[in-house]
Amino acid sequence: MMAGSRALRGAASGFASFLGVLEKIGNRVPQPFVLFCWLFAFVAVASTVADLLGASVAVPGKDQVLDVRGVLSLDGLRYLLGHVITNFIEFPGLGNIFVMVMAVNVAMGSGFLEAGVRWLLSRVPGWGVPYAVAFVAAQGHVFSDASYFVIAPLGAVAFKATGRNPLAGLIGAYACLQGGYAGGFVIGTLDATYIAITDAAVQLVPGLPPVDVHIAMNYFFTAAVGVIFPLVGGWLIAHVLEPRLPSREEEPAERVELAAGQRRGLVVALTAACGFLVLLAIGALVPGGPFHGSDGTLLSSPLLENLVAVIGVAFVLVGVVFGLVAGTLTKENSLQVLMTRGMRDIAGPTVVVFVIAQVFGILTWSNLGSVLAIGLADLAKSSHVDGFLALLLMVCVSATLNMVITGGGALWSLVGPVMVPSLMLLGLSPAVIQAAHRIGDSTTTLITPMSVFLIVLLSMAREYEPGLRLGTLMTRLAIFVVPYFAVWLGVLGIFYFFDLPLGPGAGVELGAR
Repeated sequence: MMAGSRALRGAASGFASFLGVLEKIGNRVPQPFVLFCWLFAFVAVASTVADLLGASVAVPGKDQVLDVRGVLSLDGLRYLLGHVITNFIEFPGLGNIFVMVMAVNVAMGSGFLEAGVRWLLSRVPGWGVPYAVAFVAAQGHVFSDASYFVIAPLGAVAFKATGRNPLAGLIGAYACLQGGYAGGFVIGTLDATYIAITDAAVQLVPGLPPVDVHIAMNYFFTAAVGVIFPLVGGWLIAHVLEPRLPSREEEPAERVELAAGQRRGLVVALTAACGFLVLLAIGALVPGGPFHGSDGTLLSSPLLENLVAVIGVAFVLVGVVFGLVAGTLTKENSLQVLMTRGMRDIAGPTVVVFVIAQVFGILTWSNLGSVLAIGLADLAKSSHVDGFLALLLMVCVSATLNMVITGGGALWSLVGPVMVPSLMLLGLSPAVIQAAHRIGDSTTTLITPMSVFLIVLLSMAREYEPGLRLGTLMTRLAIFVVPYFAVWLGVLGIFYFFDLPLGPGAGVELGAR
């Protein structure tokens, strides 16, 4: 027993030391804007040096040789002068991000999303609360960063309402939110951000087969994770986390209830959403309908090509209907105000996107992106790294970097430009490459001290356990990491080895549907 205790203390001490080193490294990493400014400078210098050395690469499958062009040359400076604005304005997916942010903020600002979460949690019996909390948290990315201030506290309230430890609900909700952040049934702004980067990365290497990059190309994969995650997460909360927490005295229950106006608003809004879906289905399935595909299938329907607009309309519809019925849509909280608030919240990330767009622009113009991608693909082939092994490498790269760079869009902007085209050259589709990144971008965020939301969680948790330390909180979160990795990788393996589509028209192999 004593030996086991010493081993446990040693493991905890080693984990704490690892986190300390990680924190020191992370504190030296600049903010995303500065990071991409440095990356821009690095690409500019590297391309110029490569140009002076006469670097070039043969395009696979084509009788074409690409010469690296130096950005710090007369032609390069002329390119920058003529394209600095168009690089930003024409950055793939930028409009999709804006539309999704405005639309989701209408549904969130009107109170529809929070009311839906409260309604679900209020209808679950005590034994099912951990699974309900895990389910809601696994869809949390639709709230964007607000999810940490909405869903995690509601998890604590849901546990308290059924006489369970609210600290388990708080920590469990956070764990499922972070671990499943890139999964779930609901398409949101994170998907739009991913697609913007993936679409730009696909275009870096000429000669690759054309691919249909759209916001739902990972939907089947993320939905499958959204089914399994609540089961695993709920079980871990109930049987691993909660029994190990300090016992608490009985406290008055806090009901997770809705006001009468909120209940009516939720019913009418969901009815309107169902009517909207019925109209879309009729338009897509009835021959001659406005959304009927050219070959009679949904894959060729204009709905898939314009899915961002369809999802945006759905979010705005339920938000407006709920707001009108519940009385939350007022002059001070009007549709325009809510949309404007969404754009205000994304102002900072948009500035970062401006620099990212310039990095992609010079990577493409200089051909340095093609050289890096083709060179990495050749190295992988010579090392016999391909197929699922290459995807595992993708997961490891993203998971490791995610310990230091916790922003999903910023991380994918760093990883995507090299990994997407290079793995495409190995025959993998951008859909499965992006799916692999989702795994690394979700799980390790749980145990990195670089996440600002971990500090927010600590502050919330101290309301229930005043003496709680950050190290103790992180060890409680660490119990979720390995099972979550197993779920994500298991689902990815099923899709890969059974050659299942990861989304509409998005197969595992390049060119597959």
